[in-house]
Amino acid sequence: MCEDCGCGDIADHGHHHHSHDGHTHDHKHDHDHDHVHESKTVQVEKKVLMHNDEIAEQNRQWLAERGVVAVNIISSPGSGKTMLLEKTLERLNGTIKCAVITGDQQTDNDAKRLQGKGAEVTQIETINSCHLDAERIQQILPDTVKDGTQLLFIENIGNLVCPSSFDLGENFKIALLSVTEGEDKPVKYPTLFSRAAIAVLTKMDLVPYLDWDLKACRDYLRKIQPGIFVFELSAKTGDGMDAWIDYLSKLVE
Repeated sequence: MCEDCGCGDIADHGHHHHSHDGHTHDHKHDHDHDHVHESKTVQVEKKVLMHNDEIAEQNRQWLAERGVVAVNIISSPGSGKTMLLEKTLERLNGTIKCAVITGDQQTDNDAKRLQGKGAEVTQIETINSCHLDAERIQQILPDTVKDGTQLLFIENIGNLVCPSSFDLGENFKIALLSVTEGEDKPVKYPTLFSRAAIAVLTKMDLVPYLDWDLKACRDYLRKIQPGIFVFELSAKTGDGMDAWIDYLSKLVE
C-alpha cells in the first residue's frame, strides 16, 4: 500500500533524494469494525489531501515569486516520459534554463539518463509511495531550482491513478498516453485526463504497426476534457517535436 494515499499496506515513511550535479471476533463485531475503519480511512485521506494542498500552494507561490513555470508529467510506466524529457532538454539547452525532479519508487536510473542535458536534475526515490507529494517537492525545491530557472519539469511516478490526486504546486498537469496502451485510456482513467491541461500522445511512429484509432483517442480525450490541448509526437523520430518545443518556449516568454 502507498504510505500516503492508502492504496496498499502501510509502510514506513522513508524516501531518498539523489541530486545529480492473535484474537477472534464474531461476525457482528467484524461488520461494525469495518464501518468504523472505513470512516476513519476516509477522514485520514481527507486530512492527507488537505495537508498536501496547503503545501502545494506554498510551492506554487514560491515558484511564482521566482518566475518559474512548473509542469507535472503523469502517465503509465513505460509511456515515454523520460525519453520525451531527454529530447526536450536537448532542444531547450541554451535557450531556456530548465530543472527536473523525477520520481521513482527505486533507483536513480531516470536521473542518470537526464544528466548532461543542461538542466539541474534531482531524483526522488519514494520507496513505498506510488506518487510524489507536495512535501517531498518542497524539501528539494531550493536545491533544484537555481537562480534563473524558467521551467521545472516534474516527472511523476508511473501511475495513472494516485498522482492525479496530489497537487504538487505545478501550474498544470500533462498527461502522457502512448499509442501502445490503447485509445480508451482517457475513459478508463478519467480523473487524470479531466485534470490535465495537455495530453501528449507518444510513440506515434508505432501507429502503422498497431490497430490503434487516433480519432477515437481524440474523441475520448475531448469527452473527458473538452478543452484539453493535444500533441501527437514521437520523441524517437522527432516527428511532432517542433510544435511541442514551440509551446514550451511560449510558456516562459
